[in-house]
Amino acid sequence: MTVDLDHRPSPEPDRPPRADPAPPDDATPERRPRPSLWRRILRDRTVLMFAVPGMVILFAFQYYPLLGNVIAFQDFRPFLGIDGSLWVGFQNFAVLVSNDPAFLNALWNTLILTLIQAVFVFPLPIVLALMLNSLLSNRLRQTIQSILYLPHFLSWVIVVAVFQQMLGGSGMINNFLRAHGLETLDIIGNAEVFRLLLTSQVIWKDTGWATILFLAVLAGIDRSLYEAASVDGASRARQMWHVTLPGMKPIIILLFILQLGNSLTVGFEQIILQQQAVGIDASEVLDTYVYNEGIAGGQWGTAAAVGLVKSAVGLVLVLSANKLAHAFGEQGVYKA
Repeated sequence: MTVDLDHRPSPEPDRPPRADPAPPDDATPERRPRPSLWRRILRDRTVLMFAVPGMVILFAFQYYPLLGNVIAFQDFRPFLGIDGSLWVGFQNFAVLVSNDPAFLNALWNTLILTLIQAVFVFPLPIVLALMLNSLLSNRLRQTIQSILYLPHFLSWVIVVAVFQQMLGGSGMINNFLRAHGLETLDIIGNAEVFRLLLTSQVIWKDTGWATILFLAVLAGIDRSLYEAASVDGASRARQMWHVTLPGMKPIIILLFILQLGNSLTVGFEQIILQQQAVGIDASEVLDTYVYNEGIAGGQWGTAAAVGLVKSAVGLVLVLSANKLAHAFGEQGVYKA
């Protein structure tokens, strides 16, 4: 049997796939109904189980103690407890509007330290992150980062002891100056330079650790933006101004808002460890005032009132700064 090759059927030409008819203009996509809360809990039960321990700890140590703020409205006595102590209303808040020299001194020192930390301490991690990011050697950068991170893991007891061993009257620097016939430095225990000492301790301990977030943001900036700026003839300084800093602006604003929330908290443990050496007048802040008046002095209601107002002021500052961030087009801590 032979096959006629001349009469084979010719293959069909390629045809484009048939397109589905376009939906009409007034057609709306079908929306699936949102699952109920119970169904979502059942669906995500594994993830929620992992979150339960953290939620319990957060409630036990952060939210439940907030109930103790009722002490601010009582003549609280520890042996009577909250139920047995007398209610005095807003009498404990009178110290906030009176001319109590102890409270005014603590408030003034707190505001001065807050201003110093906002102007000098907060920008330093940004500058340090920019300097580390400019290093070309990754090994050198990682080595410097490790050295700068270490002081953060030391307690304030150790940090204060290190500064005393270095700058104290019988510290290493003064012993060196004394051995060479030079004038010694009066730093530890000197009330006039106490604020400078506190600021230097905070910078040494926490500046390196605070650069982590800024370095992470710098690593996420698109490198093509720098290449485009370089092609356009931008110098390193103009690249930093027009590319780097705009890329860091959201995280800078976010951290500054959070910093305002703790603006009246300037370091209780750090100051209380050195308060005896410099005296109350130079070192008393709101946190130490609460401790000295409440725990040591037995004025529990007054101390609780001061602490409550301090927290309320921090909340107002955070909300106001967040509102200002929205006005400048930034997200802030939460969306509007």
